[in-house]
Amino acid sequence: MLEDKPVRVASGTLLVALVCAAQVLVQIGAYFWPALLPGMIPLWGLSNSEAGWITAIFYGAYMVSVPVLVTLTDRVDARRVYLFGVGCTVAAHLLFGQFAEGFWSALALRALAGIGWAGTYMTGLKLLADQVDAKLMSRAVTGHAASIGVSGALSFSVGGVLAESFGWPAAFIAAGLSAGTAWLIVALSVAGRARPTPPAAAGFRLFDFRPVFRNRSAMAYSIGYCIHTLEMNALRGWGVAFLGYVAVSTGATGSLLSPTFVLTALALIGTAASVLGNEAAIRFGRRRLIGFAMLASVAVGGSIGFVGTLSYPVAVGLLLAYGLVVWLDSSSLTAGSAGTADPARRGATLAVHSTLGYAGGFVGPLMVGVILDLAGGMSRAAWGAAFLAVAVLMLLALAAFWLIRPRELAGDRGGQ
Repeated sequence: MLEDKPVRVASGTLLVALVCAAQVLVQIGAYFWPALLPGMIPLWGLSNSEAGWITAIFYGAYMVSVPVLVTLTDRVDARRVYLFGVGCTVAAHLLFGQFAEGFWSALALRALAGIGWAGTYMTGLKLLADQVDAKLMSRAVTGHAASIGVSGALSFSVGGVLAESFGWPAAFIAAGLSAGTAWLIVALSVAGRARPTPPAAAGFRLFDFRPVFRNRSAMAYSIGYCIHTLEMNALRGWGVAFLGYVAVSTGATGSLLSPTFVLTALALIGTAASVLGNEAAIRFGRRRLIGFAMLASVAVGGSIGFVGTLSYPVAVGLLLAYGLVVWLDSSSLTAGSAGTADPARRGATLAVHSTLGYAGGFVGPLMVGVILDLAGGMSRAAWGAAFLAVAVLMLLALAAFWLIRPRELAGDRGGQ
């Protein structure tokens, strides 16, 4: 039987740097749509529900594609799947800038972008996870998540600046060119990985997810990640619109802290919180850190819609605090799932983890849009109900996490 040895042309540190740099360039255009949402709604005559669908379809397409694309990395070189995903992202952004003109075209192209992200996010993580030991796993995951977090944060401001300076189509075209640069970096600089086919005697079936679902520990982290991503994408998808509503309704439209700037700051704070949260999980225990983060997000999320609509500075402060606690357990949840997975099924485990996560990511922004429409449009009561619904779901996720009590990781306090 062939040995499963990676083919490398660079050190492990350089490999991490290259993959993380590529993820920054791929992700930079991911949130141009929610950043430009307040202007696109009247431009295309969209309802809140239609706007929510365009935001949510990115995560819906991801959710459908990721079980296939990420699971394939247990048998196929992850680099090949990654390059396919980046190619989809390039096409989606370039075509959006050239041809999107309303609900249906935007829906289709954002779905293509979601397929692209399914082939890059967890696939990029798999490139790294296969080559680090158990004690370094959580820090490798955190570094990967930080690169995505930084670019996702910049996406809001970059999208706003490009659209204001050159028009919204130019912003998406620039995002496509950035993703194309990422494709070249990985294609030319990252070596492939020779992967043998698992022997039949091992009972390995590529798309058999039953062993993954039987892994209670990994599934506990994945269930938490599902509602975490619902909450995070509801916040990212509607944060600019929420602050825009508060600014107009309270007469604070001249504030130096624009909604896109605040969302950029929020995502940067969240990225730092994710990194520090994982370090805290190592030092104090992963279950304890995740439980604290979930409980804090319930408290802030349950109040932000009612209290934040009273004053723009209060809304900004609460939104930044919300971002901090929402992101606090982000890396810790993914590292928990990857670290407690069967190594032979890590790709399948990350596929299930990511599918559950982005199922939540699909529901979150759509749910907010539907609640706003059911409440008669944007109002204090409508925003309060939307964020409160998210908080209730997080409370249920916290209860499930406490009941299952997943394992700590090697290197965590109390871990093995």
